[in-house]
Amino acid sequence: MSLIPEIPFSSIINNNDKSIDILKKALTSHGFFSITGHSLSNDLVDHCYKSSQEFFKLNIETKLQYHDKKLKGARGYTPNGIETALGENIPDQKEFWHHGPIVDDSFDQRVSKNLFINEVVDFNKNYDNLFNELNQIGSQLLSAIALTLNLDSNYFNNWINKGNSLLRSIHYPAVISGNNQYRARAHEDINLITLLIGAEEGGLEILNNDGRWIKVNPSSNAIVCNIGDMLQLVTGNKLKSTTHRVMNYENHGNKSRYSIPFFLHPSPNTLLKSIYDHADEGVLAHDFLEERLNAIILYYYHDILIHTSDYYWFYWSYSYSNTFFWKYKNH
Repeated sequence: MSLIPEIPFSSIINNNDKSIDILKKALTSHGFFSITGHSLSNDLVDHCYKSSQEFFKLNIETKLQYHDKKLKGARGYTPNGIETALGENIPDQKEFWHHGPIVDDSFDQRVSKNLFINEVVDFNKNYDNLFNELNQIGSQLLSAIALTLNLDSNYFNNWINKGNSLLRSIHYPAVISGNNQYRARAHEDINLITLLIGAEEGGLEILNNDGRWIKVNPSSNAIVCNIGDMLQLVTGNKLKSTTHRVMNYENHGNKSRYSIPFFLHPSPNTLLKSIYDHADEGVLAHDFLEERLNAIILYYYHDILIHTSDYYWFYWSYSYSNTFFWKYKNH
């Protein structure tokens, strides 16, 4: 069996003993597995990739209209060279778009509403549909994970009901210089579980228990899944939130890479409390998320220079809530 097992989705949701055992071993050793034979439509995925490519090809001035500082990166656009992994000093080589659930008055007020892209036809429609599909698959996987912990399959249902889950469309631009092979530096995910489509393009690596980086090479159309810090926290480190990164391999050449991870989050008011230690007071999901995000350089000071044909956009932020842009004429 490979380090990252591929498990038929139907066998997981039907509680096949062998598949649940394979899942349990993966969750407690390195926290990564992939699913095949899932219900996600290839056509829907293709539509979303096409929408993403159209958006990221827009000029920087247009894309920055969707960078709303009040949302603190929760929704909309974040430019390339902004997000920096915890403990790193060099920003990741990626720009991305954040899309969440369709929010109504029944949601916690801390769950942000989506921004609407005017320039790309059906962008929001496609991503609404993809969000709903992945949210359903994620919910089913979380039920199976509950069984591996000897919990009722519905244990986490209230946690993720009207949750603050997030769909991230990522564009890793073509690497012009060979000096930086890291597209996304080593990090762990904050949420409960992550579902990643597009990993078959190559570049994703995980850090195994021996301290070696292992390439993740899933089958075509497989969804790569991994445990996040929130689930590691409430299981007392029994389930592993493993360090991973995205590399630019030499044989990839000078080309862009796209991927779409889905981060399954609980509702902000969910108490993240140990499932084993009843004396544990826990922490609210919103507070845990904010604490982690505030430790990422995305929310602190740094400078980047974005070159366009007519302008240099100089982005400076001494805190994410005090972001502003200066535009210099390129002469």
